[in-house]
Amino acid sequence: MNLSNVRPPSGQVKKQRRIGQGMGSGRGKYSGRGAKGARSVSGYSKMRGFEGGQMPLHRRMPKRGFTNPFKKDYALLNLGRIEKLEGDTFTPESLVAMGAVKNLRAGLKILAAGEFTRKISVKAHLFSEEAEKKILALGGTVEKIPVRPAGPPPTEKSIAKAKGRAQHAERVAAEPKVKPAAEAPAKAEAAAEEKKPKAKAKAEDKPKSEAKPKAPAKDKEKKQK
Repeated sequence: MNLSNVRPPSGQVKKQRRIGQGMGSGRGKYSGRGAKGARSVSGYSKMRGFEGGQMPLHRRMPKRGFTNPFKKDYALLNLGRIEKLEGDTFTPESLVAMGAVKNLRAGLKILAAGEFTRKISVKAHLFSEEAEKKILALGGTVEKIPVRPAGPPPTEKSIAKAKGRAQHAERVAAEPKVKPAAEAPAKAEAAAEEKKPKAKAKAEDKPKSEAKPKAPAKDKEKKQK
């Protein structure tokens, strides 16, 4: 037997159905697509999860919780792993160079898992409480690096704006905010005394309203007629 004698089993390969060959073929007028509907014309595409118009599964299922856009992922490293590394001083950059950490992400966090028996000094962004206790108990040192806030890294323009705001806040803080309490009532009394003579002078300057002459009696009689 060779490959030229190999044949598929009977019924596996079927003749391709020919459509659009006239009414007598049984697949002529609409070619098996039907007269109307979504699939009857070319260009039909179905939305992912579409179930014929009924409420799809991904909308029927309840939704709980949320995804925090400000979440920070830290590179985690245990003290048991640091115990096996050479050297006594470790920083995030040196740990990456040694291959202990592949990607620092938002920062490096030191955890306390594993055996730890030697004195070291470590610089990292975060330490678990137990890891910090273990390092200090053996005479080691711990230095925390400030974590960069969430969002894009600061630019020169944003740094200059922040400095300007800080300087403005310092100037405002240096200025005296509250005036002495003793001066306020004295100034108020002086202002009140200045206003009093002015008010009297204005009253004297005003002319007295003159009485209007009475209309003659004849004119009244004419109006009544």
